[in-house]
Amino acid sequence: MITTGILTELKSFFPEAQILEEGIEANAFGNGGSITVFPNTEEEIASVLKYANETNKTINVIGGGTKRGFGGTAEGADILISMANYKGIVEHVPGDMTLTVKPGSSFKEIQDYLQEFNQRIALDPFLPGNATIGGIVAANESGPKRLGYGSARDAVIGLRIVYPDGKVIRSGGKVVKNVAGYDMNKLYIGAMGTLGVISEISLKLRPVTKDENLLLIKFTEDSLEKAKAFAVQLLDTVVEPVALELMNPSLSEKLLNERVFTLAIGFEDVESSVKYQEEFVRKLRPPGTKLVILQQQEARLFWNDFYENVPNGSAPIDGNGIEATLKIGTVNMDVIEVLKECESIQDSHNLLIEGHGGLGHGLSQVVLRGAESDVLSAISLLREKAALQSGYVVVKHLPLALRKKVDVWGEKPAYQFLLEGIKAKVDPNRVLNPGRFVGGI
Repeated sequence: MITTGILTELKSFFPEAQILEEGIEANAFGNGGSITVFPNTEEEIASVLKYANETNKTINVIGGGTKRGFGGTAEGADILISMANYKGIVEHVPGDMTLTVKPGSSFKEIQDYLQEFNQRIALDPFLPGNATIGGIVAANESGPKRLGYGSARDAVIGLRIVYPDGKVIRSGGKVVKNVAGYDMNKLYIGAMGTLGVISEISLKLRPVTKDENLLLIKFTEDSLEKAKAFAVQLLDTVVEPVALELMNPSLSEKLLNERVFTLAIGFEDVESSVKYQEEFVRKLRPPGTKLVILQQQEARLFWNDFYENVPNGSAPIDGNGIEATLKIGTVNMDVIEVLKECESIQDSHNLLIEGHGGLGHGLSQVVLRGAESDVLSAISLLREKAALQSGYVVVKHLPLALRKKVDVWGEKPAYQFLLEGIKAKVDPNRVLNPGRFVGGI
């Protein structure tokens, strides 16, 4: 058998204890492998990649598995590289506020470690307890606080990458002020692991904020124009919210027990600054709206619940219908139109739709739960709506069987030839994460 042959060859240079001989069970999200290996060193990662490249084998890479339903239309590759053992802090320089870490470390593990030094990574990924820093960087993950934090591309200052031929390259560095040459980090961040396996990540850090609060302004559907005017006015002032996120009624009902559109405005700074901005919003908010303020611990608890309320690719499907997660990009204020469309689709389909979007950055995330036909129809309708707004829809989570029916990334962009050219140069044998990225790369 082919699998037996691969297994025998892997054992010649890979410790047997780090190979899962029986492979992995078929997974509804795919992106698995016939044989799973658990490298402990960069050299082991390079060895298995070089072997696969020379023998025309395919490789998938997995961290915490939260993004297993994101991209790819094959159940598995020949080999699955699991980063479960490849974790830990490589170097931390508190005085320089920089950190170098292995990609298998979960985001929460890193943040808990940094807490002792009163430091943190300024990112807010979903499912932080399960999501690994490698997966977050590979997908360029971000959440509502992207308005104040930026995305993974803004936090990463350096990477070590193992190419499919086994060579190890470094992009960027371990210091913040590094401006020599091209910023090659951005080539790999968000590439879904199709150009190389990340073996080290260097990040810039920020101090833990002294104070934090969350202002929740409630709007009815017929007062959304007030919400838009308020957001435009707020963004044109001196205040600097880290989040300006509009939630649809279904999500508001789940998290806040009130079925209304809710604008969540987050502030993080020293206490005097947070209080000043809070009072500023109090005076600016539209008349007739309801305002609720969550202070420090209450605000953190809200965000914790918020980040957990998404489908998890590492969890089995429960059989109660299909779950899908969509990322929708539009001009920032068109987020309101996206969420209104979600309400219309929810009324016309037998679906639960929980959506939210940033009125400062224009990225929306929509979770669909329901029957297969309704989910597929809703994805199509939201793509049509986004196209009318000159936007796009990317499907971030969907079972494998449905990913074969839906083009996860949508239409190929005009620059697809550039992506194809880079892939052909770096991974000509298409060894890594085949079909996982834009245009089936």
